[in-house]
Amino acid sequence: MKRIAEYKKLFGIEKEIDLKTLKATYRNLVKEWHPDTFQDGDAKREEAEVQSRAIIDGYHFLVSIAPETIEANLEAYTETITNSGIADYIHDGSVLEITFLDGTTYEYFGVRKPIYIKMVNSPKLNRFAKRTIYPNYLYRKSKRTLQEA
Repeated sequence: MKRIAEYKKLFGIEKEIDLKTLKATYRNLVKEWHPDTFQDGDAKREEAEVQSRAIIDGYHFLVSIAPETIEANLEAYTETITNSGIADYIHDGSVLEITFLDGTTYEYFGVRKPIYIKMVNSPKLNRFAKRTIYPNYLYRKSKRTLQEA
């Protein structure tokens, strides 16, 4: 959740993410912070390189959790969580990463440790996830696959 807040702050987003506005803001920030706009040896150039990378990462991250993106991929997501079991899972901070048997991986944001512990101790892992995790947490498809997990 901290990551989401940081990226929203970077792009000046206060409420829901709108892809059209996000894209316009992204373009303006890239123009402002592109390293090539600064002279070699300029101290600002190094800062621009760091800021430029943050802008690019933030843009791709926010696009992946935007309502339009989630809606566009809802059919594939529903197919995965309905018909594919859980192959592996990792909890790091407040992010729960679940890899499914079909090879896809999704990240769920804001999952606190007590919920994760309940999930791990649940006798029916898939059932717990379908009732507690999937409908209640913001998610995005991860680039990781079953082979990498």
